[in-house]
Amino acid sequence: MFVRWGQHDNDWESLPFIRDEVRYNLLHRITEIEDSLCMRSENGQLLFAQSPGHNGWLWMSRLLAGDEEKRLLQELVNHLEGRSLPGISGAPQTAYPFAVEYSRANNLRYSTQMTMEAYHCPEVYKPSNVRGEASVATSQDVDVVAHFLAGFSEDAYGRTVEPESQLEPARGLIESGKLYMWRVDGKAVSMVNIAHRSPRHGRINAVFTPLRLRKKGYASAVVAAVSELLLAENITPMLYADLRNPGANKVYRNIGFVPNGQIADIGFSPN
Repeated sequence: MFVRWGQHDNDWESLPFIRDEVRYNLLHRITEIEDSLCMRSENGQLLFAQSPGHNGWLWMSRLLAGDEEKRLLQELVNHLEGRSLPGISGAPQTAYPFAVEYSRANNLRYSTQMTMEAYHCPEVYKPSNVRGEASVATSQDVDVVAHFLAGFSEDAYGRTVEPESQLEPARGLIESGKLYMWRVDGKAVSMVNIAHRSPRHGRINAVFTPLRLRKKGYASAVVAAVSELLLAENITPMLYADLRNPGANKVYRNIGFVPNGQIADIGFSPN
C-alpha cells in the first residue's frame, strides 16, 4: 500500500535516505511542484515522485531484502496502472528492475537515455591562474545567456535550437538572481546556475563555456566560486554529470566534487 508523501514529511530525515540524499537530491524539487505525484510505501522504504510529463524518480532503501524489494516494485507498477510515465530515474540497481516490470506490464520497451554521476563538494579547490571573476548575471547578459543556453542544449542533449528561442528562458534565469557568469575584462565567458536549494544541499546546473573559450579554466573557476558561496551558506554544493562527458567529470573532481553514486535515466517507448 502507498500513501501520499511530500516536502514536509519526516522521510527526509531518515538515515537510509540521508545516506542517498546527494544522489536523490532532485526529489526535493519534484515534491515542490504543483500536481506532482509523490508516494511512499507505508514503511517508508520506497519513495516515488513524478512531475507532470517527466520521468518518475524512484528511491528504495538499501536495507530492503530481495523478496521485499521485488514485492514493493510490483506493487508500485500496479499502482501506476493507467498513468503516463515517460521513464524512470534512479540508482541502476533499482531503476532497471522497475523498468523491466513496468515495460512487461504495459507492453513497452525501455532504453537507457543517460547515466549520470551525482557529486557533492565538501571542500573547494580553486583553480589557480585563471583570469577573471564571478558575478551575478544581469539584464545586459540576456543575449549572451540565450546563446549559452542554445550551446548547452546542443552539448547536453544533442538538440539544436536557435538562440532566439532561448531568450525567455534566459530572462527567467537572470531574474531568479541565481545565474552566475565568469567574466574576463568584463566579457562573459562561462556560466553556472544554482538550480535549487534544499535544507542540506545547493544543486548546480547549466554549466557552459563556448567551445572557442574552453581549456582556459573558466568553467572550473565559476563552478568553484559558486560552490564557495553555497558552502558559506552552510549547504553543500551538488550536481549531476553525464558520464558520457569525461571532460566535465574531470573538471568537477579537480575542484573538489566527490562521486556519490550513479543515476540511470531510462525511457519507455511503444513496443
